[in-house]
Amino acid sequence: MQVSSVIILPVPSSEALARELLLAALEDLSQEQLKRFRHKLRDAPLDGRSIPWGRLENSDPMDLVDKLTQFYGSEPAVDVTRKILKKADARDVAMRLKEQQLQRKLEYKKKYREHVLLQHAKVKERNARSVKINKRFTKLLIAPGSGAVEDELLGSSEEPEPERARRSDTHTFNQLFRGNDQGLRPLTVVLQGPAGIGKTMAAKKILYDWASGKLYHGQVDFAFFMPCGELMERPGTRSLADLILDQCPDRKAPVRQILAHPQRLLFILDGADELPAVVAPEAAPCTDPFEATSGLRVLSGLLSQELLPLARLLVTTRNVAPGRLQGRLCSPQCAEVRGFSDKDKKKYFFKFFQDERKAERAYRFVKENETLFALCFVPFVCWIVCTVLQQQLELGRDLSRTSKTTTSVYLLFIASMLKSAGTNGPRVQGELRTLCRLAREGILKHQAQFSENELERLKLQGSQVQALFLSKKELLGVLEKEVTYQFVDQSFQEFLAALSYLLEAEGGPGAPAGGVQMLLNSDVELRGHLALTTRFLFGLLSAERIRDIERHFGCVVPQRVKQDTLRWVQGQGHPKVAPVGADKNDELEDTEELEEEEEGLNLGLELLYCLYETQEDAFVRQALSSLPEMVLERVRFTRMDLEVLSYCVQCCPAGQALRLVSCGLVEVKEKKKKSLVKRLAGSRNTTKQAPVSLLRPLCEAMTAQQCGLSVLILSHCKLPDIVCRDLSEALKVAPALRELSLLQSRLTEAGLRLLSEGLAWPKCQVQTLRVQLPRLQEAIQYLVIVLQQSQALATLDLSGCQLPGFMVSSLCSALKYPTCCLKTLSLTSVELSDLSLRELQAVKISKPDLTILHSKLDTHPQPLKG
Repeated sequence: MQVSSVIILPVPSSEALARELLLAALEDLSQEQLKRFRHKLRDAPLDGRSIPWGRLENSDPMDLVDKLTQFYGSEPAVDVTRKILKKADARDVAMRLKEQQLQRKLEYKKKYREHVLLQHAKVKERNARSVKINKRFTKLLIAPGSGAVEDELLGSSEEPEPERARRSDTHTFNQLFRGNDQGLRPLTVVLQGPAGIGKTMAAKKILYDWASGKLYHGQVDFAFFMPCGELMERPGTRSLADLILDQCPDRKAPVRQILAHPQRLLFILDGADELPAVVAPEAAPCTDPFEATSGLRVLSGLLSQELLPLARLLVTTRNVAPGRLQGRLCSPQCAEVRGFSDKDKKKYFFKFFQDERKAERAYRFVKENETLFALCFVPFVCWIVCTVLQQQLELGRDLSRTSKTTTSVYLLFIASMLKSAGTNGPRVQGELRTLCRLAREGILKHQAQFSENELERLKLQGSQVQALFLSKKELLGVLEKEVTYQFVDQSFQEFLAALSYLLEAEGGPGAPAGGVQMLLNSDVELRGHLALTTRFLFGLLSAERIRDIERHFGCVVPQRVKQDTLRWVQGQGHPKVAPVGADKNDELEDTEELEEEEEGLNLGLELLYCLYETQEDAFVRQALSSLPEMVLERVRFTRMDLEVLSYCVQCCPAGQALRLVSCGLVEVKEKKKKSLVKRLAGSRNTTKQAPVSLLRPLCEAMTAQQCGLSVLILSHCKLPDIVCRDLSEALKVAPALRELSLLQSRLTEAGLRLLSEGLAWPKCQVQTLRVQLPRLQEAIQYLVIVLQQSQALATLDLSGCQLPGFMVSSLCSALKYPTCCLKTLSLTSVELSDLSLRELQAVKISKPDLTILHSKLDTHPQPLKG
């Protein structure tokens, strides 16, 4: 076996092919042409040097081939030879050599496509079962990414028609690199989404469809799949050319010819969020595709387009990373992977279960469990649910009680896998603790691949948990195969890492240094990387999950872990925002494009996700009691974001405030294709289902009796009519809401009317209304109605607004109305005419209990009579 390994090492086949081409071309020359060739060759320098004439003078074709390849390298020698042949008046030979090069590239392009089809026809399931990619891949929803947020937030005041999320068919994938209105095509496309949402599978399907001839026809000659985490963990140095050769079926690939046309190349960089946030100077982007260097430098060069600037890039990343990647990327076009639609969840179930009856039974069970069905929009969660259900159905059982969170589903998965394998007891529990330790160490070191030596060090090699939760991967090396292991999914590794903080909280060998505080107080660079691990930690701290952990792992979780976590939440501040009156000079029409979060992670929303994962109302209420104002800024809400926010609002303690600044409240809908029958019948179908606003869950949460939310501030948000309708219904019955602020937000006249109905409702509890609207003249008639009818409104703050005389007159009439209960009218920084000031002074005299705040009002001498 050792002898055969050594035999593989000789001169690479690509060099042998180059030598064949050179020899055939030179032997085709006449003696006179060969003489001229030698003379011209001495004038073809490389780095200021050329082959000495003494070595060329009497060389025959074979000698010339040796000298050319030794001096220039095999493939560059072919290019040099072709140029010299032209100068030596052997253009016909040069033309034939070029045609042979092109023919070789075309033949290899076909061979490479066939190789990709063979290599990627099957994908490994998380349990290492191989399935055909075309049978397993289920279409995902893909929506325009954050690059379009500002249009959604700050567009016209008319009811918007949100851009729809499309299902990921061939047409959608082809559109990823579509040109803009000016015909400019992006060279970088970013597919972003949360963990387990299907980004990697989508990227592999794109590669497979390209090889099948379905994608980028006539645009891309070669496509290469680059797993970022794996490349950064590889020891030693390699060039981009080496990485390309690794993906080719043999060493004959014409790499230089391939790289000579970068505009015909597509690099798929999977998991770019694995790249460090701050790059050391020694890891500066690589610019030479033939320079042997670290994987980080090669990836940084591709991302920044300093390496092959004309090549196309398809980058996948988690949501926490786009802001962090922004500095590396050059004019990226973003798209967001939204997971499965309800229709595609069902398709996935029927693809997973080979037995149609079991598929129907499993799907029906999940469909009836509303919270579990909602979680299945994430493909990895869907796979876990299907795996657990398959085991339960084979045992003739149903799922045990399933909670609302991803944490509970993952914990259920572990228990189910152990039961199905018939493994339990102290030994396996000890192995699980060690596996969690491995996961934690890997997460903290940005490591997803583990060697056999690392498993042996922790005595996990050949263990039962290794077979259940780690998948084996073999990489072809020079002399032998390199075997590595990785967790069934990166998010599962993050879950086990979080679990380790509870399992080893009592101390002992291998316990995490600094405990849970070390995780929670990680620096800014690590915070985004550890976001999911932190969420899982919170999910594991609920009383029910702790009982499950103690039962499955045979340990006692100290109460101080939960107490330390609660203290950490209570010590968190919130993002700084301008005070209520500071928005007065901001013109909505002139708002600049939204900036990315500096760290790529919205810390306010992330904290709410952590609290949501606990599903423990008392804990959430206690945690929020030290955060009097929840601030969410520049968030383009998804349904899951609103589910999280709504739960936290429902758990609000008394006196809590919620401020939404420049947030997107318009849902991105799924793009559905109409059948021919539906299109033909469309004109006859006059009934329309009433649209549902994205904000409805939040509005419903505000009406819950236990909700203590007392202040709601909507700043620089566009409020469509359907949002205003739901908010109006909430205003009518929200038990604790005492203050509403509408600051520089965009509403239609219909939206204003709807909100006034809610504010004027007899049971509405809102006592303070703050308004700064760009077109207040449309709102004044509705403010008058609220002033006349509201039994609760005591303070109206119009500070910073523009109030022409006719609007002040309308306000004064409403203030004099017998049923008006207003106690304070704030007009700070409002420019008023003398007439308006006299009108307001007259109101103060007629209503002495009413306080009107304005700098000039108290000193104005002459009230208007009558």
